[in-house]
Amino acid sequence: MPTLTITPDRAFAILIKAREFDSKVTETDPDSGSNPSDDNSVDALEFGPSDDTHHELDSAIHDLNDDEQRDLIALILLGRGDFNLGEWTKARQAAADIGRERTARYISEIPLVSDYLQDGLSQFDQSIEDYLVQH
Repeated sequence: MPTLTITPDRAFAILIKAREFDSKVTETDPDSGSNPSDDNSVDALEFGPSDDTHHELDSAIHDLNDDEQRDLIALILLGRGDFNLGEWTKARQAAADIGRERTARYISEIPLVSDYLQDGLSQFDQSIEDYLVQH
């Protein structure tokens, strides 16, 4: 079994933040001047340029060192089926090709990225259920 440089805790924290981001939709009324109670808090389910969830996801990814970012992307690629566990080194190389500056944007633009990350982590015998019980 390959060794992860990213801790499962950090990966699951990013997974949860990505899941929050995945559940949002594009802003429908960017010029809305109403307050949240007037629009039934619909804005909480939308993302736009100043979205806190997107910022928090980007920040969590930027806080990782290079090896951790490679592992994160490799886990996503593994979960998506681009590579198998025996090709872990190749998956990490593909992740390195993306580059540090593009990593956060790359990850946030993958539809269902949290599902792929969860599937990748499960191949390392890590489960979201166990993480949630511990936290």
